[in-house]
Amino acid sequence: MAAAPVWSVDPRTGNPREQVAVEATAEEVDQAVRAAHAVRASLADRTVRAAFLRTAADLLTEAGEHVIEAADAETALGPARLTGELARTTAQLRAFAEVVDEGAYLDIHIDHEDATRTPPWPDLRRYKIPLGVVAVYAASNFPLAFSVPGGDTASALAAGCPVVVKAHPDHPATSELCASVLRRAAAQVGLPEDVLILVHGFDAGVELVRHPLVSAAGFTGSVRGGRALFDAAAARPVPIPFHGELGSLNPVVVTEAAAAERGEQIGAGLAGSMTMGEGQFCTKPGFVLAPAGETGDRLLKALTEAVSDTEAGVLLDHRMRDAFLAGVRERAELPDVDAPVTPGAGGEHTVAAGFLTVPAHLLTTEGPHDALLEECFGPVTVVARYTSEDEITAVLARLPGNLTATLQIATEEEGGSAATVLAALTPLAGRVLVNGWPTGVAVAPAQHHGGPYPATTSTSTSVGATAIERWLRPVSYQTTPEALLPPELREDNPQGLPRRVDGRRA
Repeated sequence: MAAAPVWSVDPRTGNPREQVAVEATAEEVDQAVRAAHAVRASLADRTVRAAFLRTAADLLTEAGEHVIEAADAETALGPARLTGELARTTAQLRAFAEVVDEGAYLDIHIDHEDATRTPPWPDLRRYKIPLGVVAVYAASNFPLAFSVPGGDTASALAAGCPVVVKAHPDHPATSELCASVLRRAAAQVGLPEDVLILVHGFDAGVELVRHPLVSAAGFTGSVRGGRALFDAAAARPVPIPFHGELGSLNPVVVTEAAAAERGEQIGAGLAGSMTMGEGQFCTKPGFVLAPAGETGDRLLKALTEAVSDTEAGVLLDHRMRDAFLAGVRERAELPDVDAPVTPGAGGEHTVAAGFLTVPAHLLTTEGPHDALLEECFGPVTVVARYTSEDEITAVLARLPGNLTATLQIATEEEGGSAATVLAALTPLAGRVLVNGWPTGVAVAPAQHHGGPYPATTSTSTSVGATAIERWLRPVSYQTTPEALLPPELREDNPQGLPRRVDGRRA
């Protein structure tokens, strides 16, 4: 049977643009993984790896016009958004080059022999080594920053792991273009092109996570798809780490004092955040606890005005559009749910932003309104109106894990109930914000983009310098002759790496 074609589709019309590839067969996935596995040793030199990452960033920048044009044609995200995303993508590559140059990620510890301890210490030297071939599953909503040249790929390559990327079907042409740029960058610095290989197809993705030579996987996508792959990774004869980002409600709590002080500003800010990118950000605030009464009414009035002024937009594909329409319809039909601005169809190919309101007490116990506590991908949020702090804590206690949690407080509101709510939000998310909005994830060393399940399947971050840790494992050498030690662990530290020696930084 002939392999299925992979088409690039215009989400603005739903029409195919061009055939760009064919879905990989099981045999082709096997060949791709084996080819990547065969070139692992080529990534051993940290200097070459760093040069590769910087060259990839440079070549992506040079190809920027073509990359943005291809991505816009397949995602309808617009040149402005995609220009920013390309800049973020190249910044990630360069940031990981710096991480590789510095070498602190190796987490080197040397403890010399000490017979005076009980029990005695032998000579021990510990550092981290790459896991092996990493499977990366590209995201739909970030065709660059979380796809072929994105953070998972950059961090895995930085760790010294070859990568096989399963392209997302929403932007196959963009994926092919970016993969060709990264492979060209590898060749320019003297690396085999097969340090990065691209495959297409749903079945290819399943074969990839099951392949015995794949050592870890990174995924960004739906709860359903991510959980299926996570289970497959765990069910292997040799289970592997699966770092999946699946879904997030990203709750926001607005205190009574904050609504009284700046309700209009909060309403406008919420509208901008929940409609950004047509509500297709993984950090979209999809659930808000706001006060009932006149104080909350001012916030809702501002939210209504701002959302009403938002133009209808195109989602990433028509499948997502259908899911959005079904999701908002199901939620809007629940008893005691109102729609001050009705979310739904904006035209034949577009969706209109909106929001729903519900009394918070209906969410404090299990019931038919539980659908409001699940992510709905697209430009919609749910505002639950509370009448007491007890309702806030009761609802928060029922929320699943999230990438972010936000608290909006008044200028002078730093203790008391604000501290109590912040303490209740902290276990729910990997990033907790005060008086900000979660959309927009800074690529910084202190960033954490992850959270309790179902936000992610592990405790790791997919953004920031520590994302490299996902693709490494520690190994200790005991009483090993100097000549047999890897250079990173030798006594004279020939590479000048940061490390701790006998418990102290050296």
